[in-house]
Amino acid sequence: MSIDILMPALSPTMEEGVLAKWHVAVGDTVKAGDVIAEIETDKATMEVEAVDEGVILALLVAAGTEGVKVNRVIAQLAGEGEVAPPPSPAAPVLPPRGEDLRPANPPPLGEGDREAVEGVGPSSDRIAASPLARRLARAAGIDLASLIGSGPHGRIIKRDIDGQAGRKPTPVQAAPTTASAPRQVQSLEELGIAPGSYDLIPLDGMGKTIARRMTESFRDIPHFPLSIDLELDALLEARARINAGLEASGVKVSVNDLIIRCAALALKRVPMANASYTPHGIAVHHHADIAVAVAIDGGLITPIIRAAETKGLAQIATEMKDLASRARARKLKPEEFQGGTFSISNLGMFGIKSFASIINEPQGAILSVGAGEKRAVVKGDSLAIATVMTVTLTCDHRVLNGTIGAQWLNEFKRLIEDPLMMLI
Repeated sequence: MSIDILMPALSPTMEEGVLAKWHVAVGDTVKAGDVIAEIETDKATMEVEAVDEGVILALLVAAGTEGVKVNRVIAQLAGEGEVAPPPSPAAPVLPPRGEDLRPANPPPLGEGDREAVEGVGPSSDRIAASPLARRLARAAGIDLASLIGSGPHGRIIKRDIDGQAGRKPTPVQAAPTTASAPRQVQSLEELGIAPGSYDLIPLDGMGKTIARRMTESFRDIPHFPLSIDLELDALLEARARINAGLEASGVKVSVNDLIIRCAALALKRVPMANASYTPHGIAVHHHADIAVAVAIDGGLITPIIRAAETKGLAQIATEMKDLASRARARKLKPEEFQGGTFSISNLGMFGIKSFASIINEPQGAILSVGAGEKRAVVKGDSLAIATVMTVTLTCDHRVLNGTIGAQWLNEFKRLIEDPLMMLI
């Protein structure tokens, strides 16, 4: 009986993806853990590993196919007693979209076959895991019950075992629901725009996801902005001295790296600003996992500096440069852009003086950073010139009230204007 290879769910919110590339051909022999394909999600391009051992019997979805639903059969391995064709570079012949992609007249699955395909036995409490994953878990003394499988149907595979001793399952929150869906405009013509008077650029997966999530956030989260002006001259002087000291290492610290560091320290000093709303209560996070908005072709992604309060400026600069580079190439792993506790969006390099961002749920706040510019300021009873930057904190009022938001901004301002405070 042939073994189905299914379109995997590479993140908790993934519903479909693009099968970008096959790394195998019909007739190839694969082992569990071998990379067989590349899948593009709305955020990244990821490699898919084989769960079972066998010979590729059929590739049922062509490379480059968009909108492949999670759990759709994309390929098959020859089962016991089946003879696979010899390796061939020829592309598979695909039926029209929407038709059943399984071979004609497949025999029904018996209980034994179903267990072999799905890794689920007659007992409901049996853990679904590939044979290789079971062997590796036994050798490493890992309890399979402590892991979350990333294979088809939640099956535990090799990549879930590697380096995952002691990991505990993380609950996945259900998407928010609303009592009634908002009206959807189907075409511009119904709003009076003349046909043929515009060019339509279709939305890709990322564009659709951003549109949906930002609509839900702006509509469902009671949010409010708080703005404050910061003087940057001391920070810029400190940055110049830091980079002079790091010149031999090749690391260069940016203003954004300093902002990340100051934001993380401020979150540790005002813990209630580093929190998320849940239906069961307010979750106060142990670490400041700072998500930083990075513009990429077709959208935006927020790679995360984990536990930023524990890292020095050189480490933050190095990690941020690597994350931004791989973000633009859509090579980030889900854990590198999902699960932050606070976001930063910086449009200062474009000359934007001030703006307010939309909250990246489930985070409780996002900081919008404007451009630093020379402004007239009052010092004592005299006018002076200083480099000033306006930042705006958008707060989820269910988590941060005005007092907490103001406390965080004042702590952030103190760190920015007196960089030596970062050493305390």
